[in-house]
This record gives sequence, structure tokens and C-alpha cells, in this order.
Amino acid sequence: MQRVRVEAAREENERGAAISLRGVVKRFGDFTAVDGLDLEVPAGVCLGLLGPNGAGKSTTMKMLTAQAIADEGSIRVLGFEVPRESKRARAAMGVVPQQDNLDEELTARENLEVFAHLYRVPRRERRKAVDDALKLAHLTGKQRTKVDDLSGGMRRRLLIARGLVHDPALVLLDEPTVGLDPQVRAELWGLIDALRARGTTVLMSTHYIEEAERLADECALMSRGRVIARGSPSALVAEYAGARVVEHYGPPDRLAEVERIAQGAGLSTRRTGPSVSVLKAETIPPSVEDELGPDGVRRAANLEDVFVVLTGERVE
Repeated sequence: MQRVRVEAAREENERGAAISLRGVVKRFGDFTAVDGLDLEVPAGVCLGLLGPNGAGKSTTMKMLTAQAIADEGSIRVLGFEVPRESKRARAAMGVVPQQDNLDEELTARENLEVFAHLYRVPRRERRKAVDDALKLAHLTGKQRTKVDDLSGGMRRRLLIARGLVHDPALVLLDEPTVGLDPQVRAELWGLIDALRARGTTVLMSTHYIEEAERLADECALMSRGRVIARGSPSALVAEYAGARVVEHYGPPDRLAEVERIAQGAGLSTRRTGPSVSVLKAETIPPSVEDELGPDGVRRAANLEDVFVVLTGERVE
């Protein structure tokens, strides 16, 4: 096991990328889920795949673990060609699935021990590996508790700990906090942030704006199976949405008027239900601001503004 990880780390350092996808296509019948995807994840970076349901995020994750096989293109993970060398790649990475598949009849510790054995952690190192994973997930006090008796947040932390028990060079997190309440989500953010601080390469798919803004060094925004923009959260917001936006509320004819005035002045807008947001508010000329009227509410721009502007879709 150690030999595999050392070899993977060497390849990773030589290439400068933990993950590399080139021209990847995945079809399901007549539907193209991933369409000519080019994506590279540098070693030691936390990259967030951000996009709405159906953007191709989960399919991309499945291809990295060979649960789905690409119809076209090439995939390399930690220097290994996937799917041809997928077993070797899987041995050097940790995978945290979207669905909870823990063994409910086993305790938290027993779940980790099973995976430590499956990932061939040497017997003499296994106890410490399990102890470290429990500590990282703040589950040491619950290690003898059966999974069926753990809270939803604890189970999710255990899923992440299970993916880390063999000290992987790369961790894949597929919608790690989906369906959880805000308090539990915040707890998991702390755990994921600790991974990033350790220098572990992380690829995290999410459709939560806050999650991507807080945790990711870089974000790759996906739509219809492709990456349409990439950069740090702050850089993306600055480029496409500016520092601030102005939201105008009102009946449909009022919103149409705001759009007409803003777009006539060369400003980008986004429609969200009962409001229209005018982006890059700091660039609005005084004359246009007067024409738009005093009913606008200013707020900070965010990644959701970026995504809606680029795709016309709302991240939900």
C-alpha cells in the first residue's frame, strides 16, 4: 500500500496535477451528461465543482472512480490511467459518496477498521489510522456506538472519516453536505477545511454557493456537461458580477423597465423571481442610476450571480 501511495505521489508531483481530464464525453442513450470536459486539478488544491442538478458533476465523479466509463477522452488520476489502472488509483484516493452506505450494524470504529483492512493499511498501523480518522471527524467519544444510533451529522462525518482512514493523496467529495441542516453543514465545513489545511488534494462537487465560496481554493462552474468558467471564488465574482449588485423589486412591467434601462447602458442583469439584479453596480453612471430609480437595494455580489449570468440557470 505504501509503495502505491509513494508512486502515486511521485507521478502527481511530476505532472503537477492530481486529476486530469481531456475531452471527456459520457452519454446515456441520447443524453450527453458530460460533453467534451477538460479539467485539471493541481496537487494540494481544493477545487469545487459548482453547478445545478444535471450539470454533470456526479457523472464526472463516477468516471474518476470508474463507476462510469467515458465514451471519449482520457482520464488520469494521481498519474494512473482510468479506467485501465482504476484499482491502483482507488487505492491512493479516498471517496466520500453522496449516498450514505455505512454498515448500520457495526460501530463507528468497526466501520473504519473494515475499510482500513480493505485499503490494506498495515496491521501495525491500523489502530493509529482508525484513531486519527475518528479524531479528525470528532467521533472519538462515539467510536463504540452503532451507526444506526448516530445522528445524521455524525454519520456524514463518519463517511468522510472512512474515506480518509488510509491517508489518501486525493479525496473526492460528492455533494458532501446535501440534505443536511445548516448547523450540521457548518460542522462538516470545518472538517473539510481541515483537509485543505493538511495539503490534501480535494475535489468537491456541490450546488451550495456558500460551500464553494468558503471551502474551495478554486471553483469550476459546470453547465450542460462542460466547465464554463474557472477561478478563485473572489476572482470569478469580480470578473462577472463586480463588487456589488442592485436589486429592484416590483411588478413585471417595472422589472422589464429596469432590464431595458440597464441593458441599454451595457450592464448585465439577472432575473430572480420578483426581482431584477443589475450587476457591477459600482460602474453604473449617475445618469443611469437616476433613470433606474431609488427603489434599488444594494448587496454584495456572489457566485450565484456569476452562475446565473453565465448560464441563465439558478443554482438550487
